[in-house]
Amino acid sequence: MTAEDGQYISAHLNGAEQKLFFAMSIVDQCHSLQTAYTIERLVIEDKKDIDRDFLIRCALLHDIGRVKGDMSIAGKIFAVLIVTFAPNLADKLERRGNRAIYIYRHHAEIGARKLQKLNLYRESKIIARHHSPPQPDDPKELKLLRLADEEN
Repeated sequence: MTAEDGQYISAHLNGAEQKLFFAMSIVDQCHSLQTAYTIERLVIEDKKDIDRDFLIRCALLHDIGRVKGDMSIAGKIFAVLIVTFAPNLADKLERRGNRAIYIYRHHAEIGARKLQKLNLYRESKIIARHHSPPQPDDPKELKLLRLADEEN
């Protein structure tokens, strides 16, 4: 992370929000920052009536349900592979208390609950659904967040 990245984060997140952002692993911080930069590009390309600052805040905070120490890189790789290629085994492991799979599957909801505690209800609604299957009535902000997240 550069000094400019730090300024960008400070410009878009208040102190309590920054605390959540910086509680993530550096890998997740960089991913979220790149997702926010992608949002900037998509909003310019989309040219629709989008609340840019709201969407950037969502991008920076979308993975706050994962914090440093919750899941190693190996744990994340394991969770992605098991959930993708052996979902029944993933279900079984999660029921037996596998933390990596639980965090991988539920980080959106965990993050949304953290945001609700800060009275960020609008952000929590978008972030809670960013890994949910697309629905016809999804708001454009959610669609753009998913797209930016997938690109990063």
